[in-house]
Amino acid sequence: MTIRTATARYEGLGKAGKGRISTGSGAMEQVAYGFGTRFGDEKGTNPEELIAAAHAGCFTMALAFALAKAGYEDGTLETKAAVTLEQEGEGFTVTRSALTLSASVPGIDPDRFAEIAAGAKANCPISKLLKAEITLDHTLS
Repeated sequence: MTIRTATARYEGLGKAGKGRISTGSGAMEQVAYGFGTRFGDEKGTNPEELIAAAHAGCFTMALAFALAKAGYEDGTLETKAAVTLEQEGEGFTVTRSALTLSASVPGIDPDRFAEIAAGAKANCPISKLLKAEITLDHTLS
């Protein structure tokens, strides 16, 4: 079992409040977040951006391992995740994570690649965590 941690601190309340997020690994330390970073253009991060990074990283790694297990030894995978936050009643809901993959895997049949990529999308731990719609578009060169 692996456990990873992060902390968030918010000072002030509502739109006037300001927060800081740090990860246990130290990759992020005291990164700003708040209303302006979530719904505006202020410098910092937000929960949806962090989910997008987690989903892109998780899916890409799952695909890399699945391709290796299938016998492929070389390739490049690049994934963008776009997480959609929509208002739902008085609150908000993450409704979608759209994965866009650009891949180069020498010698792979496009249908076989699509099958392996679909399996990675369905089985990466972050995909399993999300209750939102998950889509995958890919190009293979």
